[in-house]
Amino acid sequence: MVIVKVNGKELKVSEGTTLGEVFKTLGIDNALGGKSGSKIIDLLTPIKEDTEITPIFKEDPESLDIMRHTLSHILAQALKEIYGYEKVHLGVGPTTEEGFYYDVEVEGHTISVEDLPKIEEKMREIISQNYPLFRKELERQEAIKLFSEFGERYKLEIINRIDPSDTISIYGQDGFTDLCRGPHVPYTGMVGEFKLTHVAGAYWMGDSTKPMLQRIYGIAFWTKEELEERLRLYEEAKKRDHRKLGRELELFLIEDEVGAGLVLWLPKGATLRKILEDYWKEEHIKRGYQLVYSPHVGNAKLWQTSGHLDYYKPNMFSPMQIEKEEYFVKPMNCPFHIAIYKSKVRSYKELPLKLAELGTVYRYEMSGVLHGLMRVRGFTQDDAHIICTPDQVEEVIEETLQFAIDMLRSFGFEDFKVYISTKPEDAIGSEEQWHLAESSLRKAVEKLSLNYEIDQGGGAFYGPKIDVKIKDAIGRLWQCSTIQFDFNLPERFDMEYVGPDNRRHRPYMIHRAIFGSIERFVGVLLEHYAGLLPLWLSPVQVRIIPISLEKHAFYAKEIANKLTEEGIRVEVDTREERLNARIRDAELQKIPYIVILGDKEVESANVSVRGKKEGNLGSMKVEDFIHMLLQKIENKE
Repeated sequence: MVIVKVNGKELKVSEGTTLGEVFKTLGIDNALGGKSGSKIIDLLTPIKEDTEITPIFKEDPESLDIMRHTLSHILAQALKEIYGYEKVHLGVGPTTEEGFYYDVEVEGHTISVEDLPKIEEKMREIISQNYPLFRKELERQEAIKLFSEFGERYKLEIINRIDPSDTISIYGQDGFTDLCRGPHVPYTGMVGEFKLTHVAGAYWMGDSTKPMLQRIYGIAFWTKEELEERLRLYEEAKKRDHRKLGRELELFLIEDEVGAGLVLWLPKGATLRKILEDYWKEEHIKRGYQLVYSPHVGNAKLWQTSGHLDYYKPNMFSPMQIEKEEYFVKPMNCPFHIAIYKSKVRSYKELPLKLAELGTVYRYEMSGVLHGLMRVRGFTQDDAHIICTPDQVEEVIEETLQFAIDMLRSFGFEDFKVYISTKPEDAIGSEEQWHLAESSLRKAVEKLSLNYEIDQGGGAFYGPKIDVKIKDAIGRLWQCSTIQFDFNLPERFDMEYVGPDNRRHRPYMIHRAIFGSIERFVGVLLEHYAGLLPLWLSPVQVRIIPISLEKHAFYAKEIANKLTEEGIRVEVDTREERLNARIRDAELQKIPYIVILGDKEVESANVSVRGKKEGNLGSMKVEDFIHMLLQKIENKE
């Protein structure tokens, strides 16, 4: 017998009683599943040990995961029925933040967007039949035999990866069976509204040496209204795709001949990057940070001491031999900053010491996960390491979090979601260290009145952290700033400071990034602003278009020189194109202000101005135009 606690009630049931039977006994109707700790289980799952369950109803956010998981199985069944059970080989079919996907291999057919309506129709047919789902647990050999008979080679690979102590379960409906841990709704007719959106390629297990499967994506919500709103945002997101904008606005390239995940910054993109980096440096110097530079490679001994060769080597590029010693391109900046700290004996009077660097790092990412600027192999972290005494920790965290929020606000972000990740089971460091660190993180967030969630046990083994996510113009959350304690590296590198007692002490070390990386932050900015960047960030702030190249080009260059002298970034379009074509090009390039010069402007020594957002601003004096621009730039409008 096992004891199940639900909503304060205790029930003693036979081991193996399903959650659905428990809820029925307690008179709990309409629940779709339950939450046991952080694990979501469905009504078909047997209870095998004493546990406390929180019911999950349709209005609970966790219910979406249960429903979407079932839709991925319905998608798999639909594919089997359309293309043949023996010709469709299933990979994995998890849920996503907005829906689900399934990785499949279809013999003799490449699924395209044109196939999606037919697949959707078959899925709706399966849903309308309201088939009951079943769940069954198998011994390892039973599972291997079953999926060998099905010819499911990818499922067999998954089974061989499952820990011997873990349960192997299958789910199915209407003659369809799949290897799965769940959770699912009990009937196919209980799913919500869905839409298949697109098809992409995905290497099996994210490994480029393995077969390329086809990944079919779908989104799903409980109501039609939610689905339609998400589809609207999905179409808007496609327009805002930073990869598309990067090409159109001539900001960056990622070319196969250069290397996957390696970014080429074009002149306009380099200008945008310089603006970001200059602003970042100025703000750090104002707040007492000291800028440093470190090499792109380091001796293997350094990475051995830091622990990267033990724990992070799969994400590092292969070593190079230099005079019989191994060197690695750096995946992190931390060990170099520690070497700078240790270059001399440090006194408590020097702390907190804030070392900051725009350090370019290199990490080996599987090609299947690379995505424009958001996921690359070479990127520049806006990195900082703060070394402080225990009694400085609280003030340092509050100041650091405030700095991050202030910086993000200056780029137009106002809606933040904060996550605090706490001590995991495999944590190192003393209870005193973890308590001080976690309480400092909480106090800082609460003092700034930020909404936050606790990710219980979600911290790294070497310390707790704060993650700051920003909400963009269409409601998407993006991970940016991180403030991470580290109890590991100070021990590994034997970091010390001399205290007021003239004795050696171990400092606290905090890793910190505000943008996360320059590359990713540029991608977020492009999507947030749909390419129309604020004036202060625009690589080209003004484009001057003389109507007649013969009569007005000289005046155009004169105006351009005046703007340039004031630090305003300007271009003059002297191409042999029609006026309307040149104006249209400036609009497509999302240049904030267009100045059109003709006879009237030359005679009056004025400029005719169009704002990308404001429309036609009419004729104005050059000095007034410059004053308006400088004021907007200074205010970061």
